[in-house]
Amino acid sequence: MKINTRFTVATHILALIALNDANPATSEMMAMSVGGHPVAIRQVMGFLKKAGLIETQNGVPGGRLAKSQEEITLYEIYQAVQKTEDFALFDFHPKPNPLCPVGKNMKEAMAGPLFAAQTAMEDTLKKYSLKDITSSIFESVRREQEYCGESDCLNE
Repeated sequence: MKINTRFTVATHILALIALNDANPATSEMMAMSVGGHPVAIRQVMGFLKKAGLIETQNGVPGGRLAKSQEEITLYEIYQAVQKTEDFALFDFHPKPNPLCPVGKNMKEAMAGPLFAAQTAMEDTLKKYSLKDITSSIFESVRREQEYCGESDCLNE
């Protein structure tokens, strides 16, 4: 079982916006980078706009950051795209047997550890900004170009 991809897709979109400020990407171009559908990209962009992380204009492709990369934390991105009903990182199976001592008490027994795990994850996301992500991407591209030298090995 995995956490849904909205958070990583939203971070991907914000990185594209941040790194392509001079040449805004359309939702189609973003979808190609993400490996998704333009409609899904526009939906995630709607969440980001509602959260005040991006600004968009009708008829203008892409968007722009509403605040600096350093000010946008991964936690803010996470909050922007989580639906209220799935904001909890962990969920419980819906019908444990109430006559079984384990089934009857599992949710209460797990509540503390799962809350601590979610809090730890959220605290970690608060320590990282969009700038950390774009800097890492930029550094990876720089190393790849350095490795390739004058040859065009990235386009082969």
